[in-house]
Amino acid sequence: MLRTVRTLAAATAALLLATACNSASTSGESSGSSGKGSSVRGVTKESIKVGGIVSMTTASGYSKKDTDLGAKARYDRANAEGGVNGRKIDYLGAEDDGQDPARNLAAARKLVQREKVFAVSPMSSVTFSAGDFLNQQKVPTFGWGTVPSFCGPEYIYGFGGCMVPMPGGTITQSWPEGLAQVLGGAKGKSVAILATDNDAGTFAIRTYKQGFTAAGFKVDFAKAIVPATSLPNDWSAYTKEILRSNGGKAPDAVVSVMQTPYNIGLFTAVKRAGYKGVITDPTDYDPGLLAKDATRQALDGVHVLLSFEPFESGSPAMKQFKEDIRKAAGKDVPLNMHMMTGYMSADLFLSIAEKAGKDLTVESFQQAAKSFSDTGTLVGDRAMPKGQRESFGCGALVQLKDGAYRISSPFKCYQPIPFK
Repeated sequence: MLRTVRTLAAATAALLLATACNSASTSGESSGSSGKGSSVRGVTKESIKVGGIVSMTTASGYSKKDTDLGAKARYDRANAEGGVNGRKIDYLGAEDDGQDPARNLAAARKLVQREKVFAVSPMSSVTFSAGDFLNQQKVPTFGWGTVPSFCGPEYIYGFGGCMVPMPGGTITQSWPEGLAQVLGGAKGKSVAILATDNDAGTFAIRTYKQGFTAAGFKVDFAKAIVPATSLPNDWSAYTKEILRSNGGKAPDAVVSVMQTPYNIGLFTAVKRAGYKGVITDPTDYDPGLLAKDATRQALDGVHVLLSFEPFESGSPAMKQFKEDIRKAAGKDVPLNMHMMTGYMSADLFLSIAEKAGKDLTVESFQQAAKSFSDTGTLVGDRAMPKGQRESFGCGALVQLKDGAYRISSPFKCYQPIPFK
């Protein structure tokens, strides 16, 4: 495993090696093809079995449960349209890993060894400890490529590409370029970037410091210092340092690379300290967050990075997404980015499976993936195997203002920069 991936996965490396090496061999299929009557894991003449793994419950209260709804919505439409090359999708739903590495791996073992799924889609957890296991078992796996396990392994795919830069790869510029539009340009503008004190946070700081600098920003503060295991009760130490980072003055933008509970605390604190600049994060695009007054006030004015087309878009693809979600939920429900994660994970799996043809095996699926490409999706133009090495490079910013999200930087694909 490359050094960058080892660094980010240090917390779970021992667990992965110990369990993956001792796992029973269920790589999934015989040397024959399904059309000749031999067995292919999870595939029959009538169906393709798929499962998911999602952090539905977490210690902080943050939940990605609607990822499951998004996946179901896309699979339901596929089945209503006749399935994939005549086969219906038998979606088992998502296992809850509780954002725990051991449970993530246990869920993967269950789906592969007991349920015999052909694919895992969606996979949505920041503790993707099952990556090595699923890749070794030759299980096509799809999710949001924001952790290293989505970058490089042969059988694992990010629906927006690999969003964790690899050595020799690139860094997507959608966030800094979008923020430059919001600020009327990057030249002379200062940003302060804050992340949690763990491997992922440290790597995020390294990545975004390069990206914002390349876009023309001054990066006077970039630190991964917030405890990752518990929410701070007092944010004053962080806010004081941030608000003096621009030569003793406040920066033009505060960039948080943290999850919602942390952002609420940080943003509330900087606002109380009198900060009037731009605040931005990649997490808080969720109308459900607006139900509580304190949360709504904390996030008001924040510009949120999206790696997909905003819900506020009126494109045909977005209209189809909204219709599919409504049908799956049985009613109108507030949309959120977790639904999009499940939906587009399922969509990429379905698109590659369709190209693989009626004689579906892991080998035919992987062969189809090697030359797969399409355009005009909710995440922009997709291409493999590029997406296993780098992001598709597209994004938008939306701002929460007066209880509603508005597009502040339109969805666009940007030229990436080399990762150093």
